[in-house]
Amino acid sequence: MPTLPTAVSYNEESRWHTHPQHPEHAGRLQAILNLLDVDGMPGLAMSVNGRVVGEPDLLRVHSPLHLERVRDTERAAGLQWLDADTYGNEHSWQAARRAAGTVVEVTRQVLAGKAVNGMALVRPPGHHATPDRAMGFCLFNNIAVAAAWALAETDINRVLILDFDVHHGNGTQDIFWRDPSVLFVSLHQSPLYPFTGDASETGGSQAEGLNCNLPLPPGVGDKGCLRMLDEVAVPLAEAFAPDLILVSAGYDGHWLDPLAHMQLTVAGYAALVRRLMELAAVLCRNRLVLVLEGGYRLEVLAHAVVNSLAALAGADDPDDPFGAPRQDERDIAPLIARYRSQWFGGR
Repeated sequence: MPTLPTAVSYNEESRWHTHPQHPEHAGRLQAILNLLDVDGMPGLAMSVNGRVVGEPDLLRVHSPLHLERVRDTERAAGLQWLDADTYGNEHSWQAARRAAGTVVEVTRQVLAGKAVNGMALVRPPGHHATPDRAMGFCLFNNIAVAAAWALAETDINRVLILDFDVHHGNGTQDIFWRDPSVLFVSLHQSPLYPFTGDASETGGSQAEGLNCNLPLPPGVGDKGCLRMLDEVAVPLAEAFAPDLILVSAGYDGHWLDPLAHMQLTVAGYAALVRRLMELAAVLCRNRLVLVLEGGYRLEVLAHAVVNSLAALAGADDPDDPFGAPRQDERDIAPLIARYRSQWFGGR
């Protein structure tokens, strides 16, 4: 069991960035906080106060024009739409800056050795936000802001960003497409929004081979997802040797989530987190931070997050009240072999 606590934080202002009829609303975070209040993790978790991120931190990954577009939501009353499915209101500029700053602060606590690992419970989510565009419910790319901050302001030289949200993290990919200091690995359902993330997208100039997309078919299940992690993502991470691992933790791949069909379970998510903890222990002195992304079935989201936090804090047995789906998991051995051939020449 870790001897240091797990750093946990959330951005309270997010309750005002909401649209009750939208899948991404304030009730998502409240459901998590309600279950945490019931279950709790006394002595195992350390509450961290987030902060509003400064514009220089945002400008490392976003354009000035993008900042102005998001800031404009503060200047008009009522709901505004930044694209067909991404909204804002007069509270969104503050909520989004606090979300990104909260991820930075949790990361800071882990890098300072005050926590063994951490999780930032933030919304709006971030991994679809590109350098110059809000999309997919996301305003600022929270995990990218934290990665760029760590690379610029600390002794961190290499960051692994692993994304297990059911949707491809296209914004994170775009931001670090040519950055040799970041390895981006995404396990996502395909085909699915935003219809990016093909395995052929492997990085731009100076960063070829540092963008690894592992698109998965519907029905892959826990075992297939863990096998893909172990047999493809982990060897890539080991070769890259990161100083820090950041995780876009989306829970919309659960079999009860309404937006996708990867058929994962709460116990499967806890197993993913434990495997990433093992990897962080070997590669980067346990420096691992999870960042909340998707998850839209509220009771499932709450239990998946609480179980992820429990795993980070050293608990062994997940509490999965929903169990497994009735259908069998899909065999993806041929797909794993194809990706291994692509990345390791079949070794």
